[in-house]
Amino acid sequence: MPALPEAAVFIATSLDGYIARADDDIDWLERPGGEGDYGYAAFMASVDALVMGRRTYEKVRTFGTWPYGKKRVVVLSSGEVVIPEAIRPHVEVRGGAPADVLRALGAEGVRRVYVDGGQTIQHFLRAGLVRELILTRIPVLLGAGIPLFGPLGGDIELTHVETQAFPNGLVQSRYRIPPV
Repeated sequence: MPALPEAAVFIATSLDGYIARADDDIDWLERPGGEGDYGYAAFMASVDALVMGRRTYEKVRTFGTWPYGKKRVVVLSSGEVVIPEAIRPHVEVRGGAPADVLRALGAEGVRRVYVDGGQTIQHFLRAGLVRELILTRIPVLLGAGIPLFGPLGGDIELTHVETQAFPNGLVQSRYRIPPV
């Protein structure tokens, strides 16, 4: 049986832990300014595929240009998902539990997966499948919105790898999460 791909998260939150406003708006992510991509391109180069929830996929589709190029994207949904012709060769829809999705991807040769979207990240964390968490905190307080973390069913021990502060106030921390 092939090994499960490593699941990794690269995400930004407000200082109070929200990934989006209650209406899914993420306009506040563009406020900090500054140069560079904060390691995003290197992270993307390290993954074979993305796994995201339907809500995240729908939000990304509003960006205009598809940001993932030819990188494989798996949208988790049990319902109908519209995939435009231009990205159809690179986007697929699957259902199932996180471990089943990773198992299937591993059988297809995928070694490392970028997990994105609040609910999807929470499901993968609860299942004990996330091995790396890169969290960038944006210096803004939203007061309400969609939280990154929710009920987990137990503590998840993190091993701090590094933290970097940027001149514009962003603080990025990288953690490893050992298998349970």
